[in-house]
Amino acid sequence: MNGCLGISLGDVTGIGPEVTLKALAAEASADETRYLIIGDAGHLQRLNQQLGLNLSLQSYSDSRSEGRFFVHNPFPEVLPEKMEAGSPLAAKAAMAWLKDAAQRCLDRELDGMVTAPVNKESIIRSGHSFVGQTEFLSQMAGADRTAMMLLGHDDRGRWLRVVLATTHVPLRTVAAHLTQAKVELAIELAAQSCVDLGLSRSRVAVCGLNPHAGEGGELGTEEITVVTPAVKAAQQRKLDVHGPFAADALFYYVFKGDYDAVVAMYHDQGLVPLKMIGFESGINWTLGLPFIRTSPDHGTAYNIAGQGIANPSSMQAAIRLAKQLARKRA
Repeated sequence: MNGCLGISLGDVTGIGPEVTLKALAAEASADETRYLIIGDAGHLQRLNQQLGLNLSLQSYSDSRSEGRFFVHNPFPEVLPEKMEAGSPLAAKAAMAWLKDAAQRCLDRELDGMVTAPVNKESIIRSGHSFVGQTEFLSQMAGADRTAMMLLGHDDRGRWLRVVLATTHVPLRTVAAHLTQAKVELAIELAAQSCVDLGLSRSRVAVCGLNPHAGEGGELGTEEITVVTPAVKAAQQRKLDVHGPFAADALFYYVFKGDYDAVVAMYHDQGLVPLKMIGFESGINWTLGLPFIRTSPDHGTAYNIAGQGIANPSSMQAAIRLAKQLARKRA
């Protein structure tokens, strides 16, 4: 693929800029993909020198520009060289960069986008109404049928692919947020993701919400009233979907290859096993958007920012997935 991927730089007081530059340096020889980093040129150039990466970072004018690695900053305020972790100014800049990258994807100027980590609390404190990057991008794209997939593999190349029926909601309100329509959507998008990834099949397993998948209603009725009707509806549409299963046992079978993707009912039910086996390789992929969006599955990591020790593996995996998906779409 000789197209152009966008990377929104995220919170510059975190490790986003470091893992971005390290990942790009590692991917530079893989192909001729062009990259547009949407962020602060000064921070990037200084970091590029400090890390000894010697990437040729160029100012961006338009899609016809010659080169491989470009930088564009739509944020009008000058960012000081040193800022405290979670600075409101850094949060405002991160939002401007995220919006710019998404608009360029919607305008088809970019083949897709990769988002570096942001700090939700800092963004809210800076004056934005914000739930998460996934929700922001869905709203901006006018896409109301989206879901979050997290995928990663262990050191033997065994994958887990998890789609969440609910995302960032308190545990005590999960049951109230869970609907048949949400579970059906997660199943549909999980099956389609297997096609998009070029897998040979699209076998989806569905978790129950309650321990032991409710024990026939003795430990909760959501499996009976919500999850099973969603599974049956998906089966009637000829999707290869099974469940609901007790989540504590299901992930063993998913991990050994009996299923290609799993639908989890809430955040930690799906992400604890995923991060257990693929913490450094984990990727966040937003399903259902009209453009490709991936991101590393980690946060800003302020505790190690600026030390040059951040591991770029997850960012590199996010870039590789975005390229893979873009090639398939092309």
